Amino acid sequence: MRHSKRTEILEAKPVNLDGFVEEWPEVGMVAMDSPYDPEPGIRVEQGTVVEMDGKPRAEFDFIDQFIADHAIDADIAPEAMAHSAEHIAHLLIDATVSRQAVLAVVRGLTPAKLLAVVKTMNVVEMMMALQKMRARRTPSNQAHSTSARDNPVQIAADAAEAALRGFRELETTLGVVRYAPLAAIALQVGAQAARPGVLTQCALEEATELELGMRGITGYAETISVYGTEPVFCDGDDTPWSKAFLASAYASRGIKMRFTSGTGSEVQMGNAEGKSMLYLEIRCILVTKGAGVQGLQNGSISCIGVPGAVPAGIRAVLAENLIASTVDLECASGNDQSFSHSDMRRTARLLPQLLPGTDFVCSGYSGVPNYDNMFAGSNLDPEDYDDWNTIQRDLQVDGALRHVPEERILAARAHAARALQAVFAHLELPPVTDKEIEAVTYAHGSQELPLRDVLEDLKAAQSVLDRGITGLDIVKGLEAGGFTEIAESLLTVLRQRISGDLLHTSAILTPEMETLSAVNDANDYAGPGTGYRPSGQRWEEMKRLRHVVSASNPEEEVS
Repeated sequence: MRHSKRTEILEAKPVNLDGFVEEWPEVGMVAMDSPYDPEPGIRVEQGTVVEMDGKPRAEFDFIDQFIADHAIDADIAPEAMAHSAEHIAHLLIDATVSRQAVLAVVRGLTPAKLLAVVKTMNVVEMMMALQKMRARRTPSNQAHSTSARDNPVQIAADAAEAALRGFRELETTLGVVRYAPLAAIALQVGAQAARPGVLTQCALEEATELELGMRGITGYAETISVYGTEPVFCDGDDTPWSKAFLASAYASRGIKMRFTSGTGSEVQMGNAEGKSMLYLEIRCILVTKGAGVQGLQNGSISCIGVPGAVPAGIRAVLAENLIASTVDLECASGNDQSFSHSDMRRTARLLPQLLPGTDFVCSGYSGVPNYDNMFAGSNLDPEDYDDWNTIQRDLQVDGALRHVPEERILAARAHAARALQAVFAHLELPPVTDKEIEAVTYAHGSQELPLRDVLEDLKAAQSVLDRGITGLDIVKGLEAGGFTEIAESLLTVLRQRISGDLLHTSAILTPEMETLSAVNDANDYAGPGTGYRPSGQRWEEMKRLRHVVSASNPEEEVS
């Protein structure tokens, strides 16, 4: 068959390199409308849920039991469930109905009822609801700072730049897990070197991640995964109770933490039980709520290719973010792992969270080139900074980032690398050379950096654990090296752990080292003219781009 020239041009478009599949409900390849999803329902006897979504208590699996006993308010459940899905959806989008009024109803809803509610809503309606239901008034953002070579000098420099650009949380992970202590130290030093108060984490297997947190080498945790079917939970040797116990261990030391979940994980692991991706994700959300955890990283996360391949999959991703916020959890709303070859489609996946704002619009904007991203690549990386800032300016929406003149970025990168050099010297770790500092100041990624002695680094990383090094030792190293301001910033972050303020829902630290959370910065959206809107100094900051012509002197650019 002969093709037209137009068809040939269309076939060559990047979007046609993406994978698309037909719905297959029997294996869970359906976004949010499976014929095998249960019908909503509840029966309560003497304060105990004895039937939920058509299943009697005797047939509950451990996820059902945990949700029924810990995530649903049995006292109000019958009354809440009596409302139609359409009525509850109206409560969500009606600006005259307060967020607190919605929360009072939602805490009595079952997974199937929550699914029924969002199924009545289109994407625009979900965005309207998300604008009201996010916990913290002021949106924020999180970035990845990783290295394909696990290079701690690169991690520190990229962390400093990311902090300067506006990210309030930074996350790293490793190609070689044994590098973790050096990477975590580098991330923590770099994060405080340019714009203080940034919280950091190192995503690892849970025992090491917890140990680094207990030692004060990290400030929060996020990659604590929960799943929507019992077989998948068992594959990870976990139960909702073991995850809740782990969460309490973090909380006992003032360490902020979120669970992680996302549509598509059960499909990828072959145990979706014929249920829709969103129904299973709602179970994860309610497990998180029942465990008493302050937040959830969701939005499909590392499974985005699965919902992205089926009809309405990106709508389902937005729905899971909305439901997390609607049950009063901090929501780090994804926009992390790369899923499409199409720039237009990448942007379309971003806008439903960027426009209404979430607690963390991205839970993994790559602060390094994607070839260095050890979380399998991100939907966005440093090559997208100018586009992001322009979209903020075009639409006057706050995605929490800002343009920074290059001279400030170069100074911050060098400052962070020199601070790490001082800390490594104080702790008797393999040296950071002046050659490395010069290279990392100007580099885009690890391919442009000198190679480090991996064997010596790995021995040193183990020594950090063996010698019992803590966050206070890092503070002492900074002080000894003359980096007093960074030392004071890191010490203040550690003090925040003792206060417990970081355990509040949606807690972040501002550059002024004040805790901002749903307690003292509660979302007060109530329709036009209310809620968070970028204005004043923040709006003036957002207006600045790399190339803006001066109104007073057209020959000059405003930086």
